[in-house]
Amino acid sequence: MTDLRPRIRVLRGSAIALGPGKVDLLDAIEETGTLGGAAQRLGMSYMRAWKLVQAMNACFREPLVETSRGGTGHGHASLTETGRAVRDLYRRMEAESRQAMDPAWRELQGYLAE
Repeated sequence: MTDLRPRIRVLRGSAIALGPGKVDLLDAIEETGTLGGAAQRLGMSYMRAWKLVQAMNACFREPLVETSRGGTGHGHASLTETGRAVRDLYRRMEAESRQAMDPAWRELQGYLAE
């Protein structure tokens, strides 16, 4: 199967504020409600997920993810309103870029080996 996957990266200076992996992490945080659960779902360490969240939060005016520390009920992580809006806009940019590339993509497919 042949597929086209544009990889959009939003840069703030030299930092990657948002990209496919970070947006996948936002999705996983929303689905699991914890940073540890999100990290596990994506096959990354908790520390890696934590650093990605810190980097995203530092790049935006308002945090994208709010966390609370562990304890007996374990920690909790959730997307802020800004986090959901940013994630949704990123997904929209992906969809619109695929749509814009569709004519050239269809033409390019004619050159690919079967």
